Amino acid sequence: MASVNFRHEDNIQHGFELFVLQEGEKKITEKVVSGMSNCSDFILLKEDHTLGNLLSAYLKMAPHVMMAGYKIGHPNVPEVLIRVQTDGTVTPREALVTVCKQLVAMYGQLGREFQKELALRQYADQGENSGGAGPSGQNGF
Repeated sequence: MASVNFRHEDNIQHGFELFVLQEGEKKITEKVVSGMSNCSDFILLKEDHTLGNLLSAYLKMAPHVMMAGYKIGHPNVPEVLIRVQTDGTVTPREALVTVCKQLVAMYGQLGREFQKELALRQYADQGENSGGAGPSGQNGF
């Protein structure tokens, strides 16, 4: 019987390999579930609980979605499976795309509000540092 020499380094994935798609990999794959009407599984490569839970929660709030859930097959495999079943008014793919667009818009708005508040805070800090000191050199706080 021939012996096989495995090196520990061969079994370790580099950090970037956990979230950067390799050439030819598709981010999302849809598989229609047979035996359940208006139901599809979406496999998201290089993702984890963060996106799985977020999408699942918002899909459950979507008007035509009857069921949504996600699972991680194995903790060492960066892959999320999301199952979506709709009432037939929209397809599972349309429901997922709609939720993704809503989340992108919502987080875009959050980013704009954060940048605005950050700029206001920086402006206020500049005002405090440039002349708000009292007679003893203290700002009164």
